[in-house]
Amino acid sequence: MTLLLAVPCDAASHTASHAAHSTGTTPHARVPAQERPFGARCRTVVDGSHVTADCHNPYPEPDRIGLHIECDRWWDIDADGARVEAGPAQNVRLTGRCWKEVRSAWVSHQK
Repeated sequence: MTLLLAVPCDAASHTASHAAHSTGTTPHARVPAQERPFGARCRTVVDGSHVTADCHNPYPEPDRIGLHIECDRWWDIDADGARVEAGPAQNVRLTGRCWKEVRSAWVSHQK
């Protein structure tokens, strides 16, 4: 004996992306801008007196990033680099340096 079960196509479950596609919207478009993930991922490397930050923005909104360097010596001038826009899926490299040792370096983000 064989049992055959027929399910109407509307009764099948849909994923969020499939449902969004059928309604003409994307799941990302329904999320308010302040709740969306934001910010480029950055890897900062200090090599002697030189600093390099390699950043990648995986999100659809641009991220204005800036490299900040604090030098170790009191007479060495700290640096706040100009902001650079990292667009969607874009890689950006920021560089800077101190005359002598680097105390700390970080990247800031701005919408």
